[in-house]
Amino acid sequence: MRILIVKTSSLGDVVHTLPALTDAARALPELRCDWLVERPFAEIPAWHPAVDRVITCDLRRWRKRPLKTLLNGDWQRFRAELRQREYAYAIDAQGLLKSAWLGWQARGPLIGADAASAREPLAACFYRHRYPVPAHGAAHAIERTRRLFAQALGYPLPEQTGAPDAGLNRSQFPPPDLTAPYAVFLHGTTWPSKRWPLAHWQTLGASLAARGLRIVLPWGNADERADAETIAAACNGHVLPRLGLTALAGWLAAARIVVGVDTGLMHLAAALGTPGLSLYGPTLPQRTGAWGRNQHWLWNETATTIDRNRPLNILPATVLGNLNKLLA
Repeated sequence: MRILIVKTSSLGDVVHTLPALTDAARALPELRCDWLVERPFAEIPAWHPAVDRVITCDLRRWRKRPLKTLLNGDWQRFRAELRQREYAYAIDAQGLLKSAWLGWQARGPLIGADAASAREPLAACFYRHRYPVPAHGAAHAIERTRRLFAQALGYPLPEQTGAPDAGLNRSQFPPPDLTAPYAVFLHGTTWPSKRWPLAHWQTLGASLAARGLRIVLPWGNADERADAETIAAACNGHVLPRLGLTALAGWLAAARIVVGVDTGLMHLAAALGTPGLSLYGPTLPQRTGAWGRNQHWLWNETATTIDRNRPLNILPATVLGNLNKLLA
């Protein structure tokens, strides 16, 4: 059986879909799949052994210039590639209007969550078959997707005896060029309220450096690079060059520990099984937190809703106390 998975973005959401594919591949050994994803995240699906072909789209660019996309042939080329194969099913694992519309272009019945379960209920109008899963916010995103795949492909949901298995082989990633033990700080994120103050990162970095851990700092844009250099100056840290996702995965896989805010790379570290401590302010880890082996969360436990204005105000002493337990 060949299926198409439609999960286009973002980094964390794409990573969250990998355990469902692992479940399906174990239940259906003959299963093979293609994956439709936005270009910046195309490296991720290719890491999974059940994925044969990654089909990329540039939806964010197309939406900004729809007329140019039609006139220059980008849309026609994409649609021709998408329709090269016929699928037993195309599974919209995202539940959004944009993902449902893209999946509807494929050759094969499109299926997804029902209107009560999809993140955007109107997306269910595109589906040939619809399945009930816990509503967005009622269960973790990984669990929602695992339940959708199990119903859609007709196998019993595997009993959860531990952390979800993303199906990634750590040895497939390039090893870093640093032999000393190190900690990765994932300080960059989109919402201002998700960010942790630079002074807190500096304090934490100096404390871990005193314990013999080198601090490694990736970045994704000019502002994040400046922040990385500021943190590194306080702890003799190592600021990485700008790297692709496969190279970054190598650094995350070999780290002694990863400390990060609510950002996509934190989900990748969790999928790789690297010990991690995630810090949450405006968001709730129970819904979309970094979930995997050796993962720990710090958040305002009285919070019950997502609030973009709620700051990340966890103190360095609290973070360091938890890290001391993990490192011990």
